[in-house]
Amino acid sequence: MGWYDRKVRQVRDLSCGDTRILLELEVRRIDCRSCGKVKQERLDFLADNPFYTKRFAYFVGRRCRQGSISDVAKELALDWHTVKALEMQYMKAQLARAGTPGPQVIGIDEIAIRKGHTYRIVVSDLLRRRPIWFGGADRSEASMAQFYAWLGKKKSARIRLAVMDMWKPFRMATAAHAPKAAILFDKFHVMRHLGEALDTVRKSEYARLSGRDRRYIKGQKYTLLSRRENLTVDGKKALKALLAANKRLNTAYLLKESFGQLWDYEREAWARRFFENWRSSLKWQRLKPYEKFAAMIERHWDGIAAYCQPENKVSLGFVEGLNNKIRVIQRRAYGLKNEDYFRLKVLTCMLPEL
Repeated sequence: MGWYDRKVRQVRDLSCGDTRILLELEVRRIDCRSCGKVKQERLDFLADNPFYTKRFAYFVGRRCRQGSISDVAKELALDWHTVKALEMQYMKAQLARAGTPGPQVIGIDEIAIRKGHTYRIVVSDLLRRRPIWFGGADRSEASMAQFYAWLGKKKSARIRLAVMDMWKPFRMATAAHAPKAAILFDKFHVMRHLGEALDTVRKSEYARLSGRDRRYIKGQKYTLLSRRENLTVDGKKALKALLAANKRLNTAYLLKESFGQLWDYEREAWARRFFENWRSSLKWQRLKPYEKFAAMIERHWDGIAAYCQPENKVSLGFVEGLNNKIRVIQRRAYGLKNEDYFRLKVLTCMLPEL
């Protein structure tokens, strides 16, 4: 190293609360005799953007957890791109503090990142209740295999349970790369299929009827698909009138509501008996969509009955709650095309603040 001089720089910092101050720094610049370049010393308390401290970058990152980049940029009188860069540094620091995952129970789901069936896979650690991987080019078996390659053979072999929907490529990839993992189908995805069967019955009844007989069914899709306890007073009145007016929809609704009891059993034999009784009650009901649903459950029975095992009693609502959180992130970041930024937002949405 040869000569050096000092350069005075103003750096934005945060003293306390919302008070913003500027620090005067003397940064040394050194002439390197090996490469012939002038190099500047790095200071640990500076952010990746050398005009801001890490403390200020983390402050910006915490604000961005509650609001959009545009709102934070307007509040702090910063450029939009500066806020985005500081937030990304904050999220990378969150992931570094969280450490490398070694999950035993994982939840697998896909999310649509844009129109046109463009999917990415999200894998969560259900015991630590946080997403740990976001990637793939679609929801194929090859994309799912990328997660296990990222995790490594040793950690993949330690996975004892994988919660997913009934999408075949996810099952095939898990069976190939995590052979010790039991597969459990997510209750919310199963019930969604049953809700679609109920909606098919509703549409067929609306097509069968005519005139004033249709008035009870029209506009009541979400009243039928919602649980009774989640309805408003007006919704409960509309549901009561609908079920009283249409016997076939009344039967379909009661069958849908009762099926959720399947996940309450602690022994597979009891759960199987309940399912056989539920399936036999479809006889003579002329509910073809329900018969197709029952046949699907029969084909995937092992992945549903796995929940009866005491060691598999995990929170099945976490994956669905994570999906809701991701949808909020997508709405807040509407029009943002940087997938790396979106990946960081997903992976850090359940992590504690720095």
